Amino acid sequence: MIGLYRLLTRWWTAFALAASLAMLGAAHAFERFAGLAPCNLCLKQREVYWGAAAIALIATLWALISRASRGTPRIAAFLLAAVFATGAITAGFHAGGELKWWDLPAACAAGGDISLEGLTSLALGVGSAPKVAMCDSVAWSWLGVSMAGWNFLISLALAVFSLLAAKRPKDARAPRHVD
Repeated sequence: MIGLYRLLTRWWTAFALAASLAMLGAAHAFERFAGLAPCNLCLKQREVYWGAAAIALIATLWALISRASRGTPRIAAFLLAAVFATGAITAGFHAGGELKWWDLPAACAAGGDISLEGLTSLALGVGSAPKVAMCDSVAWSWLGVSMAGWNFLISLALAVFSLLAAKRPKDARAPRHVD
């Protein structure tokens, strides 16, 4: 168990990259294959994973190129913690709105498949109304938890793991050069 913890914290940015890409892949799969159009808050939650993937990719490549055999820079883990915490806050706000704990902004009602071509065809009377996803309705749930709720839990876990990786034991940190 300790060996897995050390591996995970040493190469956290590579694991964070894989987790971010997996979450983006799942979101796009739900959209593409299950026909679930994303609302504006769903799209904001995806932006968090794109940002995390960019940070994790750069940090992992830096560690590989610089031959940091003991892991990736701690600053990247702190940045990932901040990004994933932002994702948890956004997803928690979305999930709370779905549960009617608070009202979501009016702008949350304008997500989905809206494009210039679709609006033009609607204005000319030759197209159908675009499908709009509402942020305050639950499109999918599992075990009584909505997609935004699951995203909150996963983002929170990724933020905690990022902090653990940033505060990892001294033997897992990148070696210091002594001149």
